[in-house]
Parts: sequence; C-alpha cells; structure tokens
Amino acid sequence: MNQQGHPQPDSESPPAIPSSPRTPKKKVSSKLNRWSMGRALRSGAVKIDRPAHRTENSDAPSRQVTTEEQADRKTSAVEDVCRDDVAGKSIYMVSDGTGWTAEHSVNAALGQFEDPLVNRGFPVNTHLFSWVEDEEKLLEIIKQAAKQKAMCFYTLANPSMSKSAKEACDLLGVLSVDILGPIIQGIASHLGVCPSGLTRGAAGRVKTLNDAYFKRIEAIEFTIKQDDGTLPENLGKADIILVGVSRTGKTPLSTYIAQKGYKVANVPFVMGVDPPSTLFEVEPRKVFGLKIQLVVLQAIRRTRAKTLGVDKVGENRYSGFDLVRKELDFASKIYAKNPGWAVIDVTNKAIEETAAVILRLYHDGSDSSTSVPCISKRF
Repeated sequence: MNQQGHPQPDSESPPAIPSSPRTPKKKVSSKLNRWSMGRALRSGAVKIDRPAHRTENSDAPSRQVTTEEQADRKTSAVEDVCRDDVAGKSIYMVSDGTGWTAEHSVNAALGQFEDPLVNRGFPVNTHLFSWVEDEEKLLEIIKQAAKQKAMCFYTLANPSMSKSAKEACDLLGVLSVDILGPIIQGIASHLGVCPSGLTRGAAGRVKTLNDAYFKRIEAIEFTIKQDDGTLPENLGKADIILVGVSRTGKTPLSTYIAQKGYKVANVPFVMGVDPPSTLFEVEPRKVFGLKIQLVVLQAIRRTRAKTLGVDKVGENRYSGFDLVRKELDFASKIYAKNPGWAVIDVTNKAIEETAAVILRLYHDGSDSSTSVPCISKRF
C-alpha cells in the first residue's frame, strides 16, 4: 500500500492469472456433473436461476469479467443439459370415464423403464384428462399434445370418439395408443355380441350402484373400524387378517385390499402385550403375517419419528436397533407357533405387490377348476 507498491501490482498480477486455470481442475466429469445436477433439479433440491443479463458489466475490470464469464459458461452448460430434464417427455392419457384404466396401464408400462427414468435422467410427465365425452374437447387435448410433442393414450368406449382420436392423432403427428379398443373388439369376437359403446356416465347404462358396489363400501367401513387391533371380537367376521409389528404397512395394505371388496382387519404385535385370543380362533388361511428386514424397518421408523417431531430419546426408543430386533424376534416366534399362517416379506415391496400375493394365497385352492391359483370373479 505504500509508494513502493507501484511495481508490486505488476508482480502480483502473474499469481492472479493461475487462479483461473484452477477451475478446469474442478471439472471432474462432465457426464457425472450433468447426471448429478439433473437428479437434483428433478428432486427440487436445486433450482437454477437463469442469468438475465450476462454482458451488462462490460465496464467491470477484466479479471472480474473473466470470472463471471466462466461462471456463466458453467451455468449455461448445466442449463442446456438439464433443460430437457426439467421439461421431460410428456404422455397424455384421455378417458371418457375416471381414467383409472389408462393411468394404471401407463404406470405399469413406465415401470419397465426405471433405469432410464431414474438413473439416466429421462423424466416423463403424465397428464390425465378424465370425463372427456365430447369431440370438441377431445380435439383440443390432442392439439395441445401435438404442441408438446407428447404421446397420447386413450380409453374411449364410444367407437366414434375413439375413431376421432385416432384420426386427429394421425393428422397432427401424435404417437397414440388405443388401450381399450382392441380389448373390447376381442371380447366382442369371443362372446359373439356387439359392445354397447356407452360411456360410463351415459344414460341407459347399467347402474354402477349394484350389490358389488355396496359390498365394497361395507368392506371399507369394516376395515376402518378394525384398524390397529380395535374390536378384536369381530376378527371372525373378517375375510383377511393382517398381523405384524408397527410400520410394516398393515393399515395402508388393509385399506387397499378393502377397496376390492374384502373385509380386512389388522392386529399389531407389541412386545409385552399378548395378541387377542380371538386371533387364534379364526381359520389360519385368513391370517397373513408381515415381516420386514431390520434395517429397512429401522429407517422407516426413524423417518416416522422425525415427521412426528419426536425428540432423540423418543426416537431411539421407537427405532433403536436392539428394540427393533427384539420386536421382529417376538413376531417371528408367534409366526413359528402358527404354521398355518402365511408369512410375507414386505421389504421394498409396493402395496399393490403385497396385496396381489395375499389375494392369490387367499384364493389358493378355493377354485378347483384351475390347476394354478387364481382370483376368480363372476360378472
């Protein structure tokens, strides 16, 4: 800072130049950076603010401009790579009813692409359009799909609407799949009768509030009342009984199965508390034990404790390693004493997967017309 410092800025400027070459050393892998940033953007953990004006500071010192340009270059490079990740590919699902069939069909198909969707940064945005019962609304949706370069799946019972959807998609260059049409045509050929072509809410269609509907409502009401071991005297009235330690998914699984028309009860196993005696009086084939890996259950309980705002002491009491191990051992001993119960490992399984296993085992042997276990219904 003294007067002898005039020559020193010149001598200090060379060390300032190597500061810029340090930045390339931080570029470990462009692919890894893009992959990490893409996942962070999709999860919402990182948000990129796009620089509105990059060249405003033209009067700034040359060294500052270089730094800003490098930062801008890095930001824009990430943005260019991640822009498609943020937007993603679009899939339109159009239905003249609730859209349940289209949505679940597409979700099932997307399950075959978990690696590219999750690990390689190819996100997909699905858009469900339900109760589309007039052609004008249908064409408007397909035009929007064309603008977004989306793929279109549709479940339209009305042959005229289905034909219009196909023609509009072909005309506008929208890749489309008719989910329901081929199934209806196949059944019509098999039965030798023509389909009604009526939408779900059309006048003249058989009312959906039939015996099966009310049976399903009754099953849901029963299941809600029997949650978490309440009213053990009613276990004999249940079609299916789920047992297991806390956080093995008994309640959501019970609710899901109940929506299919089954009366479900669930009973928690708690150390120091004997299960209700009525549990051992029902048919063994109705009882399904749920088991889970220790570390997975511990992680689930920790998450649950944090969600509830439990302090560290309470969290350890609920999700401590030794406690969880003892509870699982306690449940395993009960299962061993009741070999007639089916025990299912729910570790990393979706509710739908576990429910499918339970229902298959529940119906196993009830239908003698097939050699392979199946779930049979009569329409």
